Amino acid sequence: MILVTGATGNIGSVLLAELHACGAGPLRGLTRDASRAAFPAGVEAVEGDFADTASLKPALEGVRSLFLVSRLGSDAEILDAARQAGVEHVVLVSSITVQTHPHLGPAGENLAVERLLKDSGMAWTILRPTQFASNAMMWAASIRDGQAVRMPYADVGLPTIHPADIASVARVALTGPGHQGRTYALTGPERVTARQQVASIAEALGRDVPFAEISREEAHAQMAAIFGDEAADAVLDVTGGDVNDALLQVRDTVSQVTGSTARPFRQWAAEHAAAFR
Repeated sequence: MILVTGATGNIGSVLLAELHACGAGPLRGLTRDASRAAFPAGVEAVEGDFADTASLKPALEGVRSLFLVSRLGSDAEILDAARQAGVEHVVLVSSITVQTHPHLGPAGENLAVERLLKDSGMAWTILRPTQFASNAMMWAASIRDGQAVRMPYADVGLPTIHPADIASVARVALTGPGHQGRTYALTGPERVTARQQVASIAEALGRDVPFAEISREEAHAQMAAIFGDEAADAVLDVTGGDVNDALLQVRDTVSQVTGSTARPFRQWAAEHAAAFR
């Protein structure tokens, strides 16, 4: 039994579909509301809430492999519940900032979860993706309303990753040999700037999308009002304010693990154009 948590999310939904397509199983998808889950035929939908670890116990029953996104609940309790349930292998989604920006608070939190998993006694595979292509969804409302996308560091290019590539690596790690005890840094196939991302969305829509570069100070004020000062600073550092060679490096890990070339941002934009119309 493989349990996919976050089964309706950007990564989990694709992972379930890929696992089902390759004949892995039995499969179970964790969601807060099973009645609203549209899983492939034969995939068991189970309800659970990361904020209530006890609610996860029925979902973990009989599970041998677990796909887990970190920092959505008490990771120590979740991993302990998995170990007690007899889970043998956990594929964990962490963050590339663990190695590129270890001084930042969120990176330290992700590293702490990685250490919890390594100390759990269960086999592990750790995925450290860079910036998600799906982060562009934060522009959807502005683009639908015909407003300009306003971003700092407009021409800093990061090797943004398509969430489906994270899912593909997870699928291989869950079903194939040789991935236990491995840590994979994951990126897209090329660097892409915020300006270029908006241009790709405009191309997918077949119309112009205005773009305006703003200062870090203006961006910080907007983000801090929602996420707080520390989180705003962390996001701005890793999206342009404190880039380094490790963050900018394009890695071929996706193709090495899956045998398929990583998907470019423009593919993500084309696949999700409807969200911006």
